Amino acid sequence: MTPHELENLASLRRARDLIDREYARPLDVPTMAERAFMSPAHFSRQFRAAYGETPYSYLMTRRIERAMALLREGMSVTDACMAVGCTSLGSFSSRFTEIVGESPRAYRSREHHAVKAMPNCVAKSHTRPARNGPRRIDDSSRIQEAAENSAA
Repeated sequence: MTPHELENLASLRRARDLIDREYARPLDVPTMAERAFMSPAHFSRQFRAAYGETPYSYLMTRRIERAMALLREGMSVTDACMAVGCTSLGSFSSRFTEIVGESPRAYRSREHHAVKAMPNCVAKSHTRPARNGPRRIDDSSRIQEAAENSAA
């Protein structure tokens, strides 16, 4: 990598760290781009090239990831929506269903015994939403398998 490419990547990491830390507050692309010292359009292109998704998509994935944890703890769907920085329950539910493969209400009502039995760092990696098209995150079977493999 050239020094310019390394500098560019460091700038993108600053913006990604902002998203990871401040996911619950109102963030827009210009604010994220400012953190990376780039114009919004250039930032969006560079972010997508580096991380495989748009900055807004990455932000929503982080929000859904946190909402999943809150729902597993028993928080209401509305409260989880607001806690992660979403202002529209309908948009939140639609995006949650798109990413997770089931509605927030269905996810909340399902048992998550396997996840609760794992250390948080392991559970976080196994329940992280993926944006490669709709797929259901199945806590019960996939995570139980991971727990059994780590115990062996």
